[in-house]
Amino acid sequence: MAIDFLERCDVIEECYEFLLGYAAQGLPTDDGSPAGREVRIQLQNVREALIGLEGSCRQATTAQQLEPAPPYDAFCSMLDRDVRDSLAAIELVLAQPALSSQLIDNLNASSHLRALLTDLFLVGEILRTREKVAVANERE
Repeated sequence: MAIDFLERCDVIEECYEFLLGYAAQGLPTDDGSPAGREVRIQLQNVREALIGLEGSCRQATTAQQLEPAPPYDAFCSMLDRDVRDSLAAIELVLAQPALSSQLIDNLNASSHLRALLTDLFLVGEILRTREKVAVANERE
């Protein structure tokens, strides 16, 4: 089962949705508002979800015995690069004393973060579909 990987994906996707809303608020800083407090928590949660994401993806594809293995190995290597790039951008944002809506909007627009999200959508769909097929085959 790909539970760990899919749970990490959910954390990342939920944060991205929150960041979209935060960016739309036009806040000059994260001080003094509930959304401002939440934005740092969300980014810290994403940081934690990203650490080990590539290994979790490898474990999920191996556990589901997805074949042929070389495309999945290559994808996991690409995912690792996208994770490192996204993590660098998130760490940079978290290091700032104030998180404005504009700063978060720029993070959302980052090609690194968008590549990561696309990776997660792609492999998440593959894993979910394969799992559904496996369950259906067991019932027959």
